[in-house]
Amino acid sequence: MTVLLVAAGLLALGLLLKVPRSLILWGIGLVWLATVLAHALLPADHPLPLALGGDLRAWGFLGILTAVVLAYRAGFMKVKAMARPAPAPASQGPFTPAELDRYARHIVLHEIGGMGQRRMKEAKVLVVGAGGLGSPALLYLAAAGVGTIGVIDDDTVSVSNLQRQVIHTDERIGMPKVFSAERAMKAINPHVGVRPYNRRLTAGDAAELFAGYDLILDGSDNFDTRYLVNAAAVAAKKPLISAAITQWEGQIGLYDPARGAPCYACVFPERPAAGLAPTCAEAGVMGALPGVVGSMMAVEAIKEITGAGETLRGRMMIYDALYGETRVFNVKRDPGCKVCGGAH
Repeated sequence: MTVLLVAAGLLALGLLLKVPRSLILWGIGLVWLATVLAHALLPADHPLPLALGGDLRAWGFLGILTAVVLAYRAGFMKVKAMARPAPAPASQGPFTPAELDRYARHIVLHEIGGMGQRRMKEAKVLVVGAGGLGSPALLYLAAAGVGTIGVIDDDTVSVSNLQRQVIHTDERIGMPKVFSAERAMKAINPHVGVRPYNRRLTAGDAAELFAGYDLILDGSDNFDTRYLVNAAAVAAKKPLISAAITQWEGQIGLYDPARGAPCYACVFPERPAAGLAPTCAEAGVMGALPGVVGSMMAVEAIKEITGAGETLRGRMMIYDALYGETRVFNVKRDPGCKVCGGAH
């Protein structure tokens, strides 16, 4: 009776103080374990075992019975979760009450409103790279309600990624990044559609892939891919938000020669000489920096889709995290650009 009163007291106190149920169960379990140890280690005629019921078998049976009940409940809940119907794919129909509640803070913004949120629901955005820059961009695009989000990357999650690539988790080490990103985005917003492409982008498939999207975001970490993405975006006449980071500094711009802005190759016609632009693996990168710049990519994407404010079309932003400085300057098209020189 004493043990049961103690267990009941722990349960009542835990519920009153709103302690997590797992901690309450652990507390009751410790009381049971102490009772069993008292019966097992002390003589049968000792006052403590006698005060606690005096029969080890009864307490052992109670423990086994409780374990069976808890195991059955855990298994039942797991099967129930597996049987739960999967969330419906993103639709282009009217907003559901759940979506209206989810996007309420956007809808009340004068610059976005219901029409802007509708444009986001109907938008299709492709993100190249699910690494440092892609992580925050993908998370915020999904949270914002962009209807269809594609992500292409051929890499897998490694432990060295987790210092900055916040879309991935330790338990998903070894998983292809696009599937890890898909899981995180659907966990944030089941109303969006995610298209993972677990492969490296090539010149052969870029044209067909880009044709299915309205806007391209490039968060790749090498010049070969950046030039490839730019050329494909120019050919498809799609606006391109491209960003790059190294150590403490990041840059971002919106390249769109089809609408009068320069393309990436206008601003960077040739790749830097060896050693002048080392990769993050070579030079290092402050972990929060891609979070800042990747979030800027999402901001620019939302503005481009909704028509809010003034985008970085024809401008480049440089962010220096070490000294807390941001600079923006205009960039112009190069009439002799080998990629977009004849575009209008």
